[in-house]
Amino acid sequence: MSLETIRKNRTAQAALGLLTGIAFGFLLQKGGVTNYDVIIGQLLLTDFTVVKVMLAAVLVGMIGVYAMKSAGIARLHCRSGSIGSTVVGGLIFGAGFALLGYCPGTAAGAVGTGALDALFGVIGIAIGAGIFARLYPILASTILNRGAFPADTVPELLGVRPVVVVAGVAVMIIGVFWVMQVYGL
Repeated sequence: MSLETIRKNRTAQAALGLLTGIAFGFLLQKGGVTNYDVIIGQLLLTDFTVVKVMLAAVLVGMIGVYAMKSAGIARLHCRSGSIGSTVVGGLIFGAGFALLGYCPGTAAGAVGTGALDALFGVIGIAIGAGIFARLYPILASTILNRGAFPADTVPELLGVRPVVVVAGVAVMIIGVFWVMQVYGL
């Protein structure tokens, strides 16, 4: 099935999204980041598993996205943002993380491993999303669009080719991995 076929077929998109989500949850579980104790260890700076998994995901995703873009099989669709939406989103995310001990992705993965605390969290996420959707018209007209900033990518902001940013960030991530290895983190 070609990418154009997938772009036009909502059923194929849903199936691909489901399979990708299952693979993502499996990899989160195998990486250990669906374990509540690992997440709390990260917050207490005693277990850096979450940082390692996230940095590895950023590295693979960044290289993959720009490779697909360069090959012409993917297009970037960047949306403009705002300080208001970033602050509101950060507060909601932070409050949920503080109350639950999971982020949304790790909560869904933990549900897949049978963690009941995460199940209650996922139910709360769904309720919160519904409340946010209901309040969205009011929030959009009052706070979410305050302090707008452009939808530029990092290479566009810096005025350089994407490969320069990808290579630079890759070197930095590999450097962080090396430091963590040297210091036993």
